[in-house]
Amino acid sequence: MTKHKGEFFKKCPGSDGQICCNYFVINFASNCPMDCSYCYLQDYLADNSALKVFSNVGDLIDEADRTLKKHRGVFFRIGTGEITDSLALEPCTGMVGELIPYFAEQPNVLLELKTKSDCVDSLLHFDPKERVVVAWSMNPQSVIDRDEHGTASLGERLDAARRCQEAGYRLGFHFDPIIEYSCWEVDYQAMIEEIFASIDWRRLAWLSLGVLRTTPGLKRTMRERFPRTQLVTGEQVLCPDGKLRYFHPLRVEMYRKMVQWIRRMAPTVKIYLCMESREVWQQVFGFAPACEKELGNQMAPAVQQLAHDR
Repeated sequence: MTKHKGEFFKKCPGSDGQICCNYFVINFASNCPMDCSYCYLQDYLADNSALKVFSNVGDLIDEADRTLKKHRGVFFRIGTGEITDSLALEPCTGMVGELIPYFAEQPNVLLELKTKSDCVDSLLHFDPKERVVVAWSMNPQSVIDRDEHGTASLGERLDAARRCQEAGYRLGFHFDPIIEYSCWEVDYQAMIEEIFASIDWRRLAWLSLGVLRTTPGLKRTMRERFPRTQLVTGEQVLCPDGKLRYFHPLRVEMYRKMVQWIRRMAPTVKIYLCMESREVWQQVFGFAPACEKELGNQMAPAVQQLAHDR
């Protein structure tokens, strides 16, 4: 553990030329105890790879409080999972247990805890008051087995999600990265059906979709650290933001199929694309947000209404 000397509260960096969702982040830790083969932290934190937990959580809350009070007319979506897993360290640190009581009382914020773990026991004792979303990054079990080392299984994630929903939390799911392989359609459709058989979709805050994206540097690291991974063998194209993605037509096809499968189970749930171009948005949904603020505003009303009606 160490004291963080910089700012805690930051705008999500997003990606140049892509539509982002007007998201903010607070980082209470740096790096992750899990070891996903595709994780961008391998490259992003290559020169600072130690796992750190910041002990001055009081400073974090004070900084967030100043920002929220300064901008009372702005509705903030804030996440803690940019450079760490939001819950994987919770059994050791109890950090999230200090954040929930504060954020649950703030009128202009929604806190998202994003995880690949099932470490939710400490959350179940709090009343989230419609201000805290617990979200899971989701992939089929075959992908988890191959590339999401040290994470909870699909079944464990769904059991944790069900427990959180029963405790009053809204849920989110992030299908990111979506990975293309020989039977990906069968696996992803089955996963979606399993998810919606386990939880009440009407209590979902949102779902996001994002295909596998890497950088040339990350791809080299993946080859060195995970020589058996199949993720470095597929065809990708270098996009204007410096990231490697599947070819445009394949991405559109994958997103359309995912949206179709989701809509069969949850007709009106909010779905957005993560770090995608305006052209892809238009081809998948028939529209594209004019800017990140517009997308952020589209995400907020339903959540605010639920909190108001509570």
